[in-house]
Amino acid sequence: METKFPHKWPLALDVLKRQYDANSERHLMAFQSKFFDKLGPNMELKLFGAVGYMTIEPKNVEAILSTKFEGMNLQLEKAFLRKTGIFGSTLERCCVVHSLCSCNGIVDLQPFFFRFTLATTTALIFGQPVGSIEGDEGGDFANSFDYASMICAFRLRLADLYWAYTPSKYTKACKTIKDHVDDLVKQVLKHREYEEGETTSNVYSFIHDLFDELKDPILLNKDFLTLIYNPQSYLLVRHPAVLDRLRTEIQSITSLEDDLTRAQIVKMPYLKCVLNETLRLYPQLPVNVRVATKTTFIPHGGGPDRCSPVLIRRGTGIGYSVYHMHRRKDLYGDDARDFRPERWEENDLANTIGWGFMPFHGGPRICLGKDFALMEASCAIIRIIQTFPNLRLPPGLPQEPTGLERQSLTIVISSADGCKVLLR
Repeated sequence: METKFPHKWPLALDVLKRQYDANSERHLMAFQSKFFDKLGPNMELKLFGAVGYMTIEPKNVEAILSTKFEGMNLQLEKAFLRKTGIFGSTLERCCVVHSLCSCNGIVDLQPFFFRFTLATTTALIFGQPVGSIEGDEGGDFANSFDYASMICAFRLRLADLYWAYTPSKYTKACKTIKDHVDDLVKQVLKHREYEEGETTSNVYSFIHDLFDELKDPILLNKDFLTLIYNPQSYLLVRHPAVLDRLRTEIQSITSLEDDLTRAQIVKMPYLKCVLNETLRLYPQLPVNVRVATKTTFIPHGGGPDRCSPVLIRRGTGIGYSVYHMHRRKDLYGDDARDFRPERWEENDLANTIGWGFMPFHGGPRICLGKDFALMEASCAIIRIIQTFPNLRLPPGLPQEPTGLERQSLTIVISSADGCKVLLR
């Protein structure tokens, strides 16, 4: 690959330090954007003497996740996730709107969304929300999951040296998660034994099916519903014209007194545009990595013209940033970094952008819960807008350009300052 990521110190340690500093300042993605803007969509980088590649080119992402899928693996991620026992799901079933009804003044929606999605997913998978886990009254499960996710993200950036950073608090957090999920799985499988192979209850159907498929009571699942709820609300209160148009569309289809149905949600095209634009700017997995299990190639980035194939040797890592790909001006126009849902009404963008829009990953590993996530996000934002017609941004809060706000990056991305709004 012709384009090289610049470094000055031996082993490119200055690159690691600059990224660490940017992450500490909560501006890592904005820091990386400068290099993509300057160097282009593909680059080679050397870290600790090992060669790796980074791309935001749709053709290359398609190759990594689909056409060259058999030659790419998650072996690094699987290794450190399984060794530390990070498995289970995120987030709990509760009515987020009911929880918010008792709130006055400035409210931070982010923790409500985290609890709601944690409850929803654990209820779907295990038949009971995480809030009902015995001995978890203090929220140990949720707190441990958040901390472990943060450390996992940092270890991922260390590549083959991930093992060098294993804080004792991280080990303890992993054990807490594992113990809680073990208890839930054992409860479900205990019910299964009484039924001689028949499903005891519909609420347990998912984990029963999973057990039949894997024959192993270990579940690896990441739920990212909060990644839709939180930035969507964050963006809407900062764009009142978008919020007003969405509110008008919702009012024309359903009322707060009606039972919300899938058929009604399908009749809200602007809501779909808002969801697409939110997921474009804040995709489910902002950055990910693959390791070549055999010598292969990606179709773009090599040669003097930087448009020729690039040889990827066995054992070489290649990262791809959906976050930065979704902000490319040559794909989305000069306003690619702005929140503008109307772009999805123009030029049949949803059907022409192809691998340039990847909100839920792609290829054989596409997110299985994407439809569930979109429906849950739609229901939540509809009910919040209906229940709180005066939803707005509190006066005096800063309005940074999209992408320049302080961000918290773990495996997913969220606002480092929460999502503060006025409900009344």
